[in-house]
Amino acid sequence: MISPRLTRFIAGLPKAELHVHHIGAASPHIVAELAARYEGTTPVPADPAEVAAFYDFRDFAHFLQVYLQVVDLVRTSEDLWTLTYGVGGDLAAQQVRYAELTVTPHSQLVRGFAPQEFCEVIEDARRRVEADFGTVLRWCFDIPGIPGPPADQTLAVALGQRPDGLVSLGLGGPETGVPRSQFAPHFAAARAAGLHSVPHAGEVTDADYVWQAVRDLGAERIAHGIHSVGDPALLEHLAEHNITLEVCPTSNVCTGAVPSLAEHPLPALVAAGVPVTVNSDDPPMFGTDLNREYAVAAELLSLDEKGVAGLARAAVEASFLGADGKSALLAEIDAYAAQNSSAPLT
Repeated sequence: MISPRLTRFIAGLPKAELHVHHIGAASPHIVAELAARYEGTTPVPADPAEVAAFYDFRDFAHFLQVYLQVVDLVRTSEDLWTLTYGVGGDLAAQQVRYAELTVTPHSQLVRGFAPQEFCEVIEDARRRVEADFGTVLRWCFDIPGIPGPPADQTLAVALGQRPDGLVSLGLGGPETGVPRSQFAPHFAAARAAGLHSVPHAGEVTDADYVWQAVRDLGAERIAHGIHSVGDPALLEHLAEHNITLEVCPTSNVCTGAVPSLAEHPLPALVAAGVPVTVNSDDPPMFGTDLNREYAVAAELLSLDEKGVAGLARAAVEASFLGADGKSALLAEIDAYAAQNSSAPLT
């Protein structure tokens, strides 16, 4: 366990969050509020205290099933705005200054949203979050791991609507049996249009899927990528080309991607020189938040305040925030660390 002092340091530390899912970040309070609107038509409980039990996953497949039941609660523009604004407020409360939320438009479009309506609502909520809390939100539009129309539709919405907050194209959903390479045309089109490439790979699959993401999708960051650890050549490639892995320790245990936190490959990845960031993924669903993930990483990596501040800096450096925004946030992190650290920062 880390010290109370380091816990307090983490709580106040300005941070960036690069891997957090839009729907999956909704707090039990928000989820229960939405469930109450549709009581009798959803298995999701309308009591925040019962939502935690609802999030007791057996395995990755069960997690996806429960996740989609929460997705089904977002049925109107009001629901979508409520969830998005609430997620932004929760991030701000953890001193998150900048976040790239993974959004899956297809999940809402198949439930009746028009592309323009969907983008207008999340953009309005994004602007309100920044105005009310100072937290900057950006979007990664996520292909839901299904080739054909869902992938085509995601790309069409991304390039056709091109909301101001959109910075990247992602690839989520089931990994096993879904080669990353089959989405190469979608990522090529997105990159040609100026979007960044941030696919999921190597979460519950092996290093070959990460190679596909790098070689075929032009990945600039990898969502998860933890099973890269089994391939020394891949680790060397990631380190040499500065391809960051978005690591989510508690999520990996909850979904069964790794057996336990003690066996998490984060220390091995860091030892190999692979750039990493620490993230929360679907925090309420996994009983965590970004502050807790920093604490987990601090324990796994034996970090002091200086090391934890380094994690925060790494997230900013790996983000798609503009140069001025990066400089400002890095300066804020450094100032906080200088004022609150018990150890020299140089």
